[in-house]
Amino acid sequence: MNAKIMVVDDEADLEILIKQKFRRQIREKVYEFCFASNGIEALRVLQEQPDIDIVLSDINMPEMDGLTLLSKLAEQNPLLKSVIVSAYGDMDNIRTAMNRGAFDFVCKPINFEDLELTVEKTLKHVIQLKETLQAIKENNILKMYVDENVLKFMGSHEFESSLTANETIEASVLFVDICGFTAISEKETPDVVVNLINKYFDAMVKEIMEQGGHIDKFMGDAVMAVFKGDYHLDRAIEAALAVRANIDSIEESLPSHIKYTPKVSIGVNTGEVISGNIGSATLRRLDYTVIGDVVNTAQRLQSAAQPSQILLSEEAYMKVKESFTCQEVGEINLKNKALPVKVYEVVS
Repeated sequence: MNAKIMVVDDEADLEILIKQKFRRQIREKVYEFCFASNGIEALRVLQEQPDIDIVLSDINMPEMDGLTLLSKLAEQNPLLKSVIVSAYGDMDNIRTAMNRGAFDFVCKPINFEDLELTVEKTLKHVIQLKETLQAIKENNILKMYVDENVLKFMGSHEFESSLTANETIEASVLFVDICGFTAISEKETPDVVVNLINKYFDAMVKEIMEQGGHIDKFMGDAVMAVFKGDYHLDRAIEAALAVRANIDSIEESLPSHIKYTPKVSIGVNTGEVISGNIGSATLRRLDYTVIGDVVNTAQRLQSAAQPSQILLSEEAYMKVKESFTCQEVGEINLKNKALPVKVYEVVS
């Protein structure tokens, strides 16, 4: 605990007493004290030292009293907590102090053991508030990197006990790659490249999320998405069509005066996948993902697809042939597949 405490009191002797009674904590740099003689001076000190954690304030002071100071502290710093230390310990003053935001009330003459315990209790509350605020900030940042479905799983009761558990589920997997982007990366500056790819990813992600899919990972200039639940294959194909239409409508005028019309190649597959945390619990590095032949085949289909082409496996085609307009491409050789695979292209 390394806390900064401001004492607001017009009694000069109190500063000496505080430094004596808390000399061990001051010496060990557990507490750091600063002092003000009234509310106006206290507000000035708070502007100069915004890292103050606690204010210990008297009530009866010249220029600005402690109760008036209380009403202004929240405007300075919502996390700042105050304790009134006063001889005016009647119920009216205590209620007024509490209503204006005081965390606690200590009566004079001061019992320094009681004051020390009150300071410790108040500091614990301040620390809890700061940790909560930090957790909210970290959670908001985490949401930018981790899919919402994963965050919900992380908050579930079984998360800790199932870090390396897995299950077999029915799902559809979508791979989208930005065609020709490697050449752009070689010619443009890093900031142009990053801004472009983030722009395209944002366009893709919106369409995928619109259909209830979640982003499994970004891989260079490619995206892997997973669809689960009812009509997962239909939703995956709807997302693929929307992504293609969205990206096809973009035409870039790059700083190097190269006209670039982005295109995507897409592969979709469906079936049983293994879902779980893949990685090392010892290293504390896990990736909540899906794996299996269905995933591998979807990626191979994407690699085989031409710009603006959406390829399906035959199994996927048989399930959606009445819902989407498709045409047979024929049998093609996919990497690491012993036999040629019959594939279909989604037209609309």
